[in-house]
Amino acid sequence: MTIKTRFAPSPTGYLHVGGARTALFSWLYARKHGGKFVLRIEDTDLERSTQDSVNAILEGMTWLGLEYDEGPFYQTHRFERYNEVIGLLLDKGLAYRCSCSKERLTGLREQQMANKEKPRYDGHCRDRDINPDEPHVIRFRNPLDGDVEIGDLIRGRVVVANSELDDLVIRRTDGSPTYNLTVVVDDHDMGITHVIRGDDHLNNTPRQINMLNALDWDVPHYAHVPMILGDDGARLSKRHGAVSVMQYLKDGFLPEALLNYLVRLGWSHGDQELFSLDEMIRLFDLDAVNRAPSTFNTEKLRWLNQQYLKSADPDRVAHLLSSHLGDLGIDPTEGPELTAVIEAQRERATTLIELAEISAFYYREFDRFDEKAAKKAFKAGAAEALQVVSEKLAALAIWDRETIHAVIETTVKELGVGFGKVAMPLRTAVTGGAPSPDLDLTVFLVGKEATLRRIGRAIAHIGGN
Repeated sequence: MTIKTRFAPSPTGYLHVGGARTALFSWLYARKHGGKFVLRIEDTDLERSTQDSVNAILEGMTWLGLEYDEGPFYQTHRFERYNEVIGLLLDKGLAYRCSCSKERLTGLREQQMANKEKPRYDGHCRDRDINPDEPHVIRFRNPLDGDVEIGDLIRGRVVVANSELDDLVIRRTDGSPTYNLTVVVDDHDMGITHVIRGDDHLNNTPRQINMLNALDWDVPHYAHVPMILGDDGARLSKRHGAVSVMQYLKDGFLPEALLNYLVRLGWSHGDQELFSLDEMIRLFDLDAVNRAPSTFNTEKLRWLNQQYLKSADPDRVAHLLSSHLGDLGIDPTEGPELTAVIEAQRERATTLIELAEISAFYYREFDRFDEKAAKKAFKAGAAEALQVVSEKLAALAIWDRETIHAVIETTVKELGVGFGKVAMPLRTAVTGGAPSPDLDLTVFLVGKEATLRRIGRAIAHIGGN
């Protein structure tokens, strides 16, 4: 048997991190077992589904590298097939027409809730002969007795009594099919063997199994992934920060870092934190997925992103960083080699945005000296030290780390002061107080002309205080 999984989002918004994790788990399971991964767009909610949302889902999948083997399939292109199955159910007496008014159903629900009963349809039209020409919905005739057993690959055995289920609507009055019907038909027609989805769908599963059994179709294996919570214990939502996958792109995260973080949200392999994609595929399995909800921790994601930033190919980081520098009005071609700056700075940043911000001083003049850094660095004797080092740097015929370091050392000896008395004011003069690597490397990357200009500015700043 070829294992086949699917990701089936509704295009009513962006691709959120919960959906991305479900897609990742489904993708990993298919890849691990040499199977196929299907993308299906469940767009039967005609009022809320939009092409922009479809594009956002496809864009998010592409950015994360979750390539699909089949699809994308669109449910709105399959209405003829759904109606064919609904007709089959009607012919076999497994579905029926219901003309109950909205008012009757609302009253029924209110009465049941007042009696502290579980709200559900009471089967009023189950044995009535409804005229097909009058407004009606079509309901599935759910079994009245027995149980539905789900061998969930994450939660274990789940048993639901049929008496707890009602006759759900499978086609609306306007003729459009409903979610539970379309999912059953699609999973069968597409040969889906494993349905991996959020546990908010668990209450739909016994209904879908009953429909599959009624149609004498194979029942896939189910795995319901626990929800993701915010750090306050509530379900993850916009108020917790970025939940859209593409927002993480804008916020300067690497896709491999987000994937690594998502796979660890509810799954683990010992104490290992960092996983390559190959390791994820080789090690992932559903039996290691936790049953309890996971808590999203943005600081942990930032730490992971930093690990990937430190080890990523500098050329690739340069390509990704350029747009963030552009957002700061910086053209990275007008300054030191960007890959050299990245290698010098990346251990100090957790995101590409941070990396751009702390690297800006290499490419443009800063507006002002950082007040705290200047107060610490520009003390008595700082102006003299800067003047001496400036003269020596100006006289250099070769501008490299070795000669710059030699100038700093010579100045220290000449003035008879500690290294910090020269290094601290020089670093602040050149960077404005921004985080920076070794001083000789920093000065080298900033360049001779800009370094001398900034030292002069620092001397004037000290003299003006």
